Amino acid sequence: MARLSAFVAGLLFGLGLLLAGMADPAKVLAFLDLSGNWDPTLALVMAGAIAVAMLPLKLAGKRSRALSGGTMQLPTRRDLDARLIGGSLLFGVGWGIAGICPGPALALLSAGHWQGLLFVAAMLTGMLIFAALEGQRAR
Repeated sequence: MARLSAFVAGLLFGLGLLLAGMADPAKVLAFLDLSGNWDPTLALVMAGAIAVAMLPLKLAGKRSRALSGGTMQLPTRRDLDARLIGGSLLFGVGWGIAGICPGPALALLSAGHWQGLLFVAAMLTGMLIFAALEGQRAR
């Protein structure tokens, strides 16, 4: 049941991104172009997502078990460290250069766009490098 609900949630998320036009790198780059022809659509999509998520997240914080029966796993750390800031900067720079983030990249990949393939390949490479570095760090 947990996998089915995760699949449905991911499907709804992807459909929302497609309907909002967020799988179009040009639209995302237009949002980031503050000195040119700025497109505020992405800000509206983010604000809508935050508004929709606020109540469920608030309710989840009061539960010890998930609706699927598993243990509730919410983040507990609130501090900022170099790894969080560095990772956020790296993600933001990559997003600004490509105009693509992981969710829309999968939508582009499934639609057969070469940009999606290139982005997903780079993302997987980065994940492998991170896993290797984390393995060395744990030793």
